[in-house]
Amino acid sequence: MTQSKSLTSFATQSNNLILDSNDPELENFWHNKQLHFTVTKNTKILSISYQIPTIEPLACLQKFNSSDSLYFYWENCSKQEALAAWGVTISDYAQSDSRFSYAQKFVKNCFKQITKVGDNNLVAAKPSVFCSFTFFPDPNQGEPFKSGTLFLPRFQVVKKGKNCCLIINFPLKEERDKKKSIQQLKQKVNSINWQDYRIFNTQANTNNSLLSIDRYQSQDPDYFKSVVASALNLIAVDKMSKIVLAHTTEIQSPVPFKVVESLNNLRNLHPDCYIFSTSNGEGQHFIGASPERLISVQNQQLVTDALAGSAPRGNNNTEDLHLANLLLKNRKEKREHQAVSDFVMQRLRSIGLKPHQLPLQLLKLSNIQHLWTPIYAHLPADIEPLEIVALLHPTPAVAGVATEFACEKIRHYEKFDRSLYAAPLGWVDYDGNCEFIVGIRSALIDGNCARLYAGAGIVSGSNPDKEFEEVQLKLQSLLKAIV
Repeated sequence: MTQSKSLTSFATQSNNLILDSNDPELENFWHNKQLHFTVTKNTKILSISYQIPTIEPLACLQKFNSSDSLYFYWENCSKQEALAAWGVTISDYAQSDSRFSYAQKFVKNCFKQITKVGDNNLVAAKPSVFCSFTFFPDPNQGEPFKSGTLFLPRFQVVKKGKNCCLIINFPLKEERDKKKSIQQLKQKVNSINWQDYRIFNTQANTNNSLLSIDRYQSQDPDYFKSVVASALNLIAVDKMSKIVLAHTTEIQSPVPFKVVESLNNLRNLHPDCYIFSTSNGEGQHFIGASPERLISVQNQQLVTDALAGSAPRGNNNTEDLHLANLLLKNRKEKREHQAVSDFVMQRLRSIGLKPHQLPLQLLKLSNIQHLWTPIYAHLPADIEPLEIVALLHPTPAVAGVATEFACEKIRHYEKFDRSLYAAPLGWVDYDGNCEFIVGIRSALIDGNCARLYAGAGIVSGSNPDKEFEEVQLKLQSLLKAIV
């Protein structure tokens, strides 16, 4: 189409500036100001995609996101993929046990309203709905995140390798405004100096130092160990075979934590994890570096991970290989891992899928290594991605076996609400592809306060002291990035 070619041609010339990128009018555009319309189920939405020069999505988030707006950031350094989404075109909340089916309806309704314009041949040019769910469907009253938060962003920057795409989801007041709106948006995008967003600015990072922490309060170690012992007693009498118990550390700084700078720290410290951050639009943020993918769907091909059983990394190659071999032979760790892989395979088969799994292998991270089994399946077109999310959450890797009893005991033992910890976070795109991770190795940040989460899987043979050491290893790694 002629229109698509003109947009592509326009985007490739976007370094030729018309306005300075600090122009107030352009700032209002990026910050989603003066762009608010009442959006109904019948509102038409223009989703315009532009190929743009190679930039840094985290730099966009640093520059344009505001604390009073929803946003979502995700990065997979090993695949050279990252995205930042901010501003709201449509949003909603799902609250109840049917939150995943409600979310799927929300996704469908959003995409029904969209008219795609621009270079649709771009691999990344797919508008997406971003979702975050709490671990339990009924979080405690006063918790910052609702059971399910869903939004179609106003702006979405996607980077895959050196290819970058900007997606703008813009509501139309009337159908006749379409041509005018496209022209106005073209002018705005043509005003952007992409050079400003090629590199993440780390100059503001100096205020986040360990010396700035004036309160450090870890959950009572003796209580955690006593809870592990209590759980082992239940396992011994066959009330359950596994439970995952979380542990928290709370820190406080004289100044607010810098979320975006912490994300930069996380990706430098954990290039082999999924780096993520999202907000509730009210000043609270949830960030982390998760090694665990819940599901990925690309072109009807589903991939999920059985990830459980862990050991520390060695100080040298010889020690590392020794620890890896011990992990692969450890009956307790293999039993914990087998519970997860069996669960995933059984759940997928229960809806008629034919999953197959690769041989057991090791996932080696910067400070820890896990037993890992990738699982694959073809996903028929009549099964929606969020159906699989509902089917798998929570897996034994973050809850236990039997799941319902383990979750009941988690609420009994843990003296805090998990909120988004160990819960599904991700997105579904216009073509039905999706990516959801599990929000572990994570922190809830609220101004100058942060709560850090980590967990350990308890099975027969677990040792309370060693389980406490494991969660401290995970927490200390996270603490480095936050401060």
